Amino acid sequence: MKEIGIVICNFNKEDAVLECIQSVLESKYTDFDLYVVDNGSTDHSVKKIRETYRDRLTLIENKENLGGSGGFNTGLRVAYEKGYPYLMCIDNDALLDENAIGNLHLFLEEHKEAGIAASKIYHLEQPEYIQQFGQKIDFEHYCTEVPHLNMIEDGNMPEYLYVDSVAACSLMIRREVIKKIGFMPEENFLYWDDTEWCYLCNTAGYLVASVGNSKALHAMGAKKEAVNTFPTYYAWRNWITFFLKFTPEKDLEHMAETFLSSVFQENYEGLHNGERCRAKTVMLALDDAMHGVMGKAGENRIFELDFNLEQYQALFERSEKFYMEENGHAVLAERIRGLARMCGKNVKWLPEPDKDAVVISLCDSIFKIEDMALKKVYIDIADCIFATEDDMLDVINYNYSKRSFLFMMKPVFLENARKLRKKWAEKKPCVS
Repeated sequence: MKEIGIVICNFNKEDAVLECIQSVLESKYTDFDLYVVDNGSTDHSVKKIRETYRDRLTLIENKENLGGSGGFNTGLRVAYEKGYPYLMCIDNDALLDENAIGNLHLFLEEHKEAGIAASKIYHLEQPEYIQQFGQKIDFEHYCTEVPHLNMIEDGNMPEYLYVDSVAACSLMIRREVIKKIGFMPEENFLYWDDTEWCYLCNTAGYLVASVGNSKALHAMGAKKEAVNTFPTYYAWRNWITFFLKFTPEKDLEHMAETFLSSVFQENYEGLHNGERCRAKTVMLALDDAMHGVMGKAGENRIFELDFNLEQYQALFERSEKFYMEENGHAVLAERIRGLARMCGKNVKWLPEPDKDAVVISLCDSIFKIEDMALKKVYIDIADCIFATEDDMLDVINYNYSKRSFLFMMKPVFLENARKLRKKWAEKKPCVS
């Protein structure tokens, strides 16, 4: 019997998964068996894995995509039944340092108080910058924080950190912990499953560690919308569900107001800027979270992106000369210049404003702007534009509309939350 059962979950990343597998097999530590779960890929993943690594791993094929948690659990259940003292999850787009696995194992052997240990993750595209070195669950603002996000590796960070959670990108867990808390929360399908797993590990009396001398590279951007609102649905539904489950009863009303305020803002922004699909997905994610609807997204939950270019076209018709007040939003400023070119406008960007130039002022949210003179055009990070009298009405009505939304939704949210929390309290972890 080997010490570790390692599981890689793959879905449609035929090239990345081969590189991931190779990095694992090149590890200096070799006391492990490798299981690769293919999650119903439609590319050439299965064929390439078989041809390249036929005798060096166990390939498990799911007939359909069971999501990240479902895919990992397929392999974890097989490995658990084999009796390995430790099990490990690795994302298919991660590359492990040759000492990553061995150093996680050594850490857990030497730190019996730890139930989970994870690698220090660096950006694949910029390996000198940190992607994750531990994560904090913030029950005051109902979010997570990554304290070392995008910090450059300077050699002065702690050797390891005990944290609230870590990513399942390169994560090792004791068999005895799974026996107590169960496998990954499969009902999540995608996102927040690793956060919940770590939270349960901590509440079961074990610590969660991020280990500095175990290093992995990981691609970034999985949660960004590229084609449709797929990542938005799972991120919002599971985010809300996590805090529905674990927020203390005394803070439940505050949590409700915080989430409903965020959902309102997404919808109000979508109504204002004409990008309705993302707003619909967020509202449906809220509804599913309130009613305990989990697993793979149902019908009419995910929509094609509908970026509204017309608002920018109307803006750039105003003049040939523009002056931009960036106000610390350099990335947004460059994006707006690019949108001018996309609209086919040969805009002249002035270094200083003059009487014929349209002044654009960038901000976090147009709905916090108090200037109603319409002498400037305000644009915020959500592509909301404040340029006309109609826009002014939306800005003026924002706070009253928000109060109305909270008044309507808060009792419904809380009633459903308490029903779900009672149901969850009766549920026990399952390792079958």
